[in-house]
Amino acid sequence: MKHENTSTLSRAAAIAVSDLRIEARTSSGWTEIVKGVSFTLRRGEVLGIVGESGAGKSTIGLAALGHFRPGCRVTGGKIVFDGTDMLSLADHQRRKLRGTRIAYVAQSAAASFNPAKRLMDQVVEAAVERGGQLREEAEANAVAMFRSLQLPEPETFGRRYPHQVSGGQLQRAMTAMAMICRPDLIVFDEPTTALDVTTQVEVLISIRKAIAEYGVAALYISHDLAIVAQLAHRVMVLRYGEVVEEAPIAEILSAPKHPYTKTLWALRSIEEPERPPSGDLLQVRNISASYGTFKVLESVDLSVGKGQTVALVGESGSGKSTLGRVIAGLMKPDGGAVMFEQSRLGPVVSSRTKDQLRRVQIIYQSADTSLNPRHAVRKIIGRPVSFFHGLSGKKREARIVELLRMVELDGSYIDRMPSQLSGGQRQRVAIARALAADPELIICDEVTSALDQIVQADILKMLLDLQNRLGVSYLFITHDLEIVRAIADQVVVMNKGRIVEHGKRGEVLSPPYEDYTRLLLDSVPEMSSDWLDRLISTRAAIAAKQ
Repeated sequence: MKHENTSTLSRAAAIAVSDLRIEARTSSGWTEIVKGVSFTLRRGEVLGIVGESGAGKSTIGLAALGHFRPGCRVTGGKIVFDGTDMLSLADHQRRKLRGTRIAYVAQSAAASFNPAKRLMDQVVEAAVERGGQLREEAEANAVAMFRSLQLPEPETFGRRYPHQVSGGQLQRAMTAMAMICRPDLIVFDEPTTALDVTTQVEVLISIRKAIAEYGVAALYISHDLAIVAQLAHRVMVLRYGEVVEEAPIAEILSAPKHPYTKTLWALRSIEEPERPPSGDLLQVRNISASYGTFKVLESVDLSVGKGQTVALVGESGSGKSTLGRVIAGLMKPDGGAVMFEQSRLGPVVSSRTKDQLRRVQIIYQSADTSLNPRHAVRKIIGRPVSFFHGLSGKKREARIVELLRMVELDGSYIDRMPSQLSGGQRQRVAIARALAADPELIICDEVTSALDQIVQADILKMLLDLQNRLGVSYLFITHDLEIVRAIADQVVVMNKGRIVEHGKRGEVLSPPYEDYTRLLLDSVPEMSSDWLDRLISTRAAIAAKQ
């Protein structure tokens, strides 16, 4: 990205935060989680906030909206938006600003949309109720946003319900909802973390275009410095609630000063050697599936060897997660068969035996939505322990603690609620729940996509260690090709419901590439501020030749 010098930006500050201090209630009392953070953000400027899970990034982003999670309190500082201290306003006054003058794009669109309402009703709600737009005008603006964000059939997209679109499409719909009122400030909280690389490119292009066109100020929160580098003028690096370094993006990339900053873009050290299969465990034969009249999978064949990791990659909407749901028995296929060690599995969970259910488990992308927020860890992990193995009392308790230790959590977590855990800890609990069944195959559906790079690496190393100890096989659904390079034995590439390439990792990810595989690889962000510009130029040159 060709970044504008901050001196040429509008000098009017959209938001100025000074010496912000926030505490959170813990079992031992109040703990300071944001420690004297200060920054000024001008219109047309993007400030990137990076750091690992628990650094305080999202807490600061929410504070910019004048919102604080339950159990948090401000103990000092000011948050001045357009000349007014947000902390001096009443709650109802701050709420009037949200969705109109200040907007927020959350990390998990699946957890943010109401599943019972159509997308259009939710996208235009703030524009109609608080933004002064007529319903017809708001819908026209929404369709224009859908088109700009490369959503399919933009004129009718809003008629769908959240469950009828892919995760990447839902995230773009949330971006449209945030932009529809042309706000002065947008807080982007990991908006592309869960997106595949090609979809991520389109969203980044759209976000950057909107920021430039409307002169909006933006906070861009991410753990991925390569993504931040495409958008931000300045970067603030957080650790444990403190700013350890702040500088223009060029300086952060070329000469980071703090040792912690240097760890944020170091390449993963994981280099798992390819393992040959020791016999097929899972065979998918000629599977087809549909949502209504829309065909999602078409004649899919796939196999997973015992003790192997098969990576399933492709764009959002390519059918990866749908295939995982079919294998797990959560969606009935139109045709074909799922075989497990030569025995045919029932098409849905209700037609499978308890032992068949035990042998195939699934871990979902978002632990926020897959863990019951009203259940403690004891119950979340304990239910499959009791159901599959009949354990109760002290034996059940001992097994829960053992499973927690397997995912590198100690027994003190047993009575915690999901809200008391970090994102990485919640995902570890979800992994422990799957392990409680003692499965032979685990379907990992984007299990690290919502986590920062440091936590991702820890989770991946743990999964590989568990695989070596337990002999479990993984069908690893992901859009992150760096993860594929690190852990996969076999790679399967999907596009529009079909498998377009499959083979050993070294074969698929080495030249010469299939056209679609090349598209995926070219879309992986590089640690350079002009990577997105170069990709746009390359695409334009290719389009001009066609």
